[in-house]
Amino acid sequence: MAETPRNSRSQAYRRLSLAEKHDKFVNQYSRRTLFRVGAVSGAALAAGGVLLPGTAMASPGPTVLLNADKVAGSALRPFGRHIAYGADPSQQVVVSWQVPAAVTAPFVRIGTVPGDFSPPIQAEVRALTSQMSWQHPVEEYPPNSPKSITQYYLHARIDRLLPNTTYYYVVGHEGYDPAGRLGEMASFRTAPAAGGDGTFSFTAFGDQGVGYNAVATSSLIAGLDPAFHLAMGDLSYALEGEGGHPEEDQYDARLWDSFFVQNEPVTAGIPWMMALGNHEMEGWYSEDGYGGVRARFTMPDNAWDGSTCIYSWRYQNVGLISLDGNDVCYNSPSNLDYTKGKQLKWLGKTLAAFRADPTIDFIVVYCHQCTYSTCHSNGAELGAQKDWAPLFDKYQVDLVLNGHNHIYERTDPIRAGKAVKKVPSRGTTNPVKDGTTYITAGGGGGSVSEFPAPDTYLGHETTNDSPVPMKYSERDGQDRTKKVTWSRVRFRGYSLVAVDVIAGTGTTPPKMDVRAISADGTLVDQIIVQRS
Repeated sequence: MAETPRNSRSQAYRRLSLAEKHDKFVNQYSRRTLFRVGAVSGAALAAGGVLLPGTAMASPGPTVLLNADKVAGSALRPFGRHIAYGADPSQQVVVSWQVPAAVTAPFVRIGTVPGDFSPPIQAEVRALTSQMSWQHPVEEYPPNSPKSITQYYLHARIDRLLPNTTYYYVVGHEGYDPAGRLGEMASFRTAPAAGGDGTFSFTAFGDQGVGYNAVATSSLIAGLDPAFHLAMGDLSYALEGEGGHPEEDQYDARLWDSFFVQNEPVTAGIPWMMALGNHEMEGWYSEDGYGGVRARFTMPDNAWDGSTCIYSWRYQNVGLISLDGNDVCYNSPSNLDYTKGKQLKWLGKTLAAFRADPTIDFIVVYCHQCTYSTCHSNGAELGAQKDWAPLFDKYQVDLVLNGHNHIYERTDPIRAGKAVKKVPSRGTTNPVKDGTTYITAGGGGGSVSEFPAPDTYLGHETTNDSPVPMKYSERDGQDRTKKVTWSRVRFRGYSLVAVDVIAGTGTTPPKMDVRAISADGTLVDQIIVQRS
């Protein structure tokens, strides 16, 4: 996948908000042709955040169908299953999938014994229509094909589940009930009750895309079998370009179909918790660009009423926070400050609550943009350094994970923008004394970026005591560089982060064993994070 390019338009255009660019696009397009999004017959209601292009204003969401009046779908098969946890993963799971055309009465059936399923649990349909006239299909599109495509995303929220329990499930609709076809059955496991200090694992990467390198990293997740996976933005690369520029970003909506099918062997059973990247700013659908995301995914979104992919949750003794880096991004500023301070205020309150909770040992923050990185492809994010890093310092955040730059890089622990302690591979850091460790894990499959200094990683260490230039953008869009000394491990290649959370004993505190693993299974980096 291509790197995020600098937009070719004028700086004046780049500094427009995505809402302004979205309105400009809709007005210009409406003069050329009349069209609309979400045109589906049946009982429809607007909820969420997708614009109906060609209309006077944006509705808050994709067209949502609860009881669509459609013919039976005996010939239609669900695909692209992906699950996510709710804010309480011991009791709440969302099962999501697609169908190739409109169906009636979609459902999920679950049970604790394979084949012994519950009555159907109704699913919600979110219909997302995209005009071919503002797309650039990556595959040939026949001239007699429809002028638009509609993607049908289905979501079933399941609550009041039993903690630490394996559930089996199938998905279907009127005319198609696969309950007797065990080959179409999948399973998931709920978390133990909140506050538990047992051992578990999770994985993380950003910038996956679609292709054989993406298949390799997805397969690596399957082999590791974590409790959950963090997908840190720039997921499908259906959008090529900087993101947030609807008049010029190139886009193929059906690449999302390929993305979900590619990952279904993993996502059908392992919850993927996502954060927003700049390539998720799809400005055709809504003023904030997230209408497509709201159609495809269901995250906890509990920061405030209407937040998208900004949420907190916990898994046993770990508090997790998903942030939208587009809100603080000087490098790709289309949604800069779009939350008008809400995200920052919520972040402070959430970090304070997590740190005050004696049952939470570790705090992990994940997002897309890099607070600290020396890769020059997208650089470091000065907005995050100014707005977020002081809060990370204040509340002793243990680990910050992100993508954006298509490499693996780990910093020494940082406080107030400076390295506190040199931590080589297989070293140990104490966030209470040393500061926060920042990891860029953008090697999910979407191309590989460059460093301004040699790679240095486990078994291939190079001299690494000289300052390295960090590239960043000022708020006015001007690029700058600054020499830094905290870049400890650098690896150019496809990889992911795996974190083993290990319970404490009577004599030892809990710890996180943080590893970087290349797509072929090679250990690239490893540190222990242990508070005392």
